[in-house]
Amino acid sequence: QVQLVESGGGLVQAGGSLRLSCAASGFTFSSSTMGWFRQAPGKEREFVARIRWSGGSTYYADFVAGRFTISRDNAKNALYLQMNSLKPEDTAIYYCAAAPYYSGNAYSTEEYAYWGQGTQVTVSS
Repeated sequence: QVQLVESGGGLVQAGGSLRLSCAASGFTFSSSTMGWFRQAPGKEREFVARIRWSGGSTYYADFVAGRFTISRDNAKNALYLQMNSLKPEDTAIYYCAAAPYYSGNAYSTEEYAYWGQGTQVTVSS
């Protein structure tokens, strides 16, 4: 079965860093566009970043402002999100998502066929 398992979330003070990981199995990871989304209480799930299958193309939401870096290791079926200079407004559940049939709309949740369970990121002020 398809599995996407996030890890690395936790509690950090504003200005701190976290590195999220996503372990993937049950599908062809190396040919899938991968993304990170987040959802804060009372808000819609929103796009954070995506990376194409080759790793050579990355795209970020404007609010990242150079603070986050998405990367992947196809040999390990792993996706990462390095988050630096964290702000309280970054507090959310972060989800790993896979788009085996990506068509170019990185922002749309409909592009992503598979989702992880999420990992909580809490940034204190």
